[in-house]
Amino acid sequence: MTFETGLTFFIAIFIFGITPGPGILALLARGISQGGNACVPMAVGMSLSDVCYMLAAVFGLSALATHWGELFTVIRILGAAYLCYLGYTLWTSPPVLDETQVPSVRGDWWRGFIQGFLISASNPKVILFYIAFLPTFMDITQLNGSDIVIAAALNLSALLVGVLPIGYIARRIRRYLRSPQAVRRLNRGAGSLMIGAGSYLALRG
Repeated sequence: MTFETGLTFFIAIFIFGITPGPGILALLARGISQGGNACVPMAVGMSLSDVCYMLAAVFGLSALATHWGELFTVIRILGAAYLCYLGYTLWTSPPVLDETQVPSVRGDWWRGFIQGFLISASNPKVILFYIAFLPTFMDITQLNGSDIVIAAALNLSALLVGVLPIGYIARRIRRYLRSPQAVRRLNRGAGSLMIGAGSYLALRG
């Protein structure tokens, strides 16, 4: 893989990563309600899930998307239900004005990671994207071990660079809220985003 090819691949994955979808909606909701740091495990989970799809495409596992349809359906429904549950808890949560009262997520790292992983894993169409996308930048049949590692590293880096700032940007919105009514509206808005993301996952085929 040449430098020019790698750079173009990085930019394309970056754009793909920030394209609005259920993952971006979930990150926005989590960033607004719990802060940018709470979005880190979710972003890592989403990005690693996408890298797994890329590796599956590289190794010619396109049959996964067709022969394991039932498994993906189960994953999608579970992920959608969890997102809707989180949205409900945000909608019904009491307004918090003191930043020190925002719930700590130190012990919640793996939960956020799994949530992010499930959000991306629930979309088997991602592997079809990579199957169609990768040959534009590289000859899959000629890739060696180092090329695959470089491609995976570029993929992961581009996704993280794209999605990590979203939670921190969303968190800044909360700093301008100075009344319980405003915070309650924000919580309900974030909860609606989360429920919307879950509904989108559940209803799409």
